[in-house]
Amino acid sequence: MDLDAVAVIERPQVSRPNATGATAVPAAFERLFRAEYARVVRVAYRVVGDQAEAEDVAQDVFVAFYRAHSPDMPYAPAWLHRAAAHTALNAIRSRSRRTAREERDATGREASADPEGAALERERAREVRATLARMPRGAAELLALRYSGLSYAEVAAATGTKIDQVGTRLRRAHDAFRKEVSRGPHR
Repeated sequence: MDLDAVAVIERPQVSRPNATGATAVPAAFERLFRAEYARVVRVAYRVVGDQAEAEDVAQDVFVAFYRAHSPDMPYAPAWLHRAAAHTALNAIRSRSRRTAREERDATGREASADPEGAALERERAREVRATLARMPRGAAELLALRYSGLSYAEVAAATGTKIDQVGTRLRRAHDAFRKEVSRGPHR
């Protein structure tokens, strides 16, 4: 996402246009964007499994944050991480075209050294995403946040829980994941 694209988004605050006519992005938002963009994309990618779609999710998350919040707020990183997980989960729940897109993508790739292994890995990733989509939102978000590389402290901040509860909640989320896998795709 280009910071100039964010600058043209309407914002309730009055800002002065720059030489190109676009409203300048506040320095605090630019710092937040530069500090958190890669992590927000990573959270989204762990859920959706597609780089372009993860970047779209990150763009949606930053636009939503920019419109409604001050970038100086201490909850900004946690809000962005949780919103990335939430928005990505919504994307996999609502897009029936995913299977067709992944099949087109799979046929367009170069043949790998182990085509059977690559096919099995794609199928496993598809099953994980489908399982996350069927799980309760809180458990799915927790797993998405943790397996996107966030620490227990960052997961706690993003979910609004105490750090000493994260391990227990993760165990329960893993149990819910296993239970959903054992149920299979059709309840």
